[in-house]
Amino acid sequence: MSFITFEANIIDKSDFNYMISALAITYNEELHIESYIESLSFADEIIIVDSFSTDNTIALAEKYDVTIIQREFINFSDQKNFAISQAKHDWVTFFDLDEKISPELIKEIVDKVKSDPPLKAYNIKRSFNFMGKRIKYSGFQTDVAVRLFNKNYCKYNGQAVHESIETSEDIGQLKHALDHQTYKSFDNYNEKLSHYSQLQAKALFQKNVRPNLYHFLFRPWYRFMHQYFLRFGFLDGKEGFIISYVHAFSVYKRYIQLWAMYRNID
Repeated sequence: MSFITFEANIIDKSDFNYMISALAITYNEELHIESYIESLSFADEIIIVDSFSTDNTIALAEKYDVTIIQREFINFSDQKNFAISQAKHDWVTFFDLDEKISPELIKEIVDKVKSDPPLKAYNIKRSFNFMGKRIKYSGFQTDVAVRLFNKNYCKYNGQAVHESIETSEDIGQLKHALDHQTYKSFDNYNEKLSHYSQLQAKALFQKNVRPNLYHFLFRPWYRFMHQYFLRFGFLDGKEGFIISYVHAFSVYKRYIQLWAMYRNID
């Protein structure tokens, strides 16, 4: 039985009093875009905000009944808040393309939105997978994110990286988890963290933060120690060590990039 067939069986839209906009931001996501769109067939509209992908992301997305907007990427909060502003409906889902949405989670989302009265935002726990292994520790044991919310009460907090929903409302918790398949290859994962480092360096530069030995020596060391020991990364085996090391190195690169920015203007 296909995913879409299953979805048609569990949702009767004629009895659906609420409408959902499914949003996503993309850049070079040709490997995920079609399965992502298909998994969101329960939504009343799907909006893709793309940062001028150079692969087949747009061509593949155009095969489906979706709205595609191409817009320059500034940072994650800015891009996601723009996508929210384009949604026709109050209720929004905002999943990453490397997050796998199960039929059970879809049914729970629809049931929550149909409840009377619903809360205004819901966290979803994410199961992190890396190098083919489910990571149970390394800081990911408490990995939750708001993925369902009412746009009138929620927005992203303005952070360039690791953006999150801010709201004055109570946040609920859905029972079913997401599979977070962020690892395509080691080079791809390292490239993703390098992108995060660049965005964080720009944010620090705008705040007039100048790097020093504390940033170069202590911050990367602390990041490794925190993930590998304090967050029990050693219990994830070699994968836990690799994750902790790569994340610590990305902190170091953040301050190298920040230092280079000041070198260019001094």
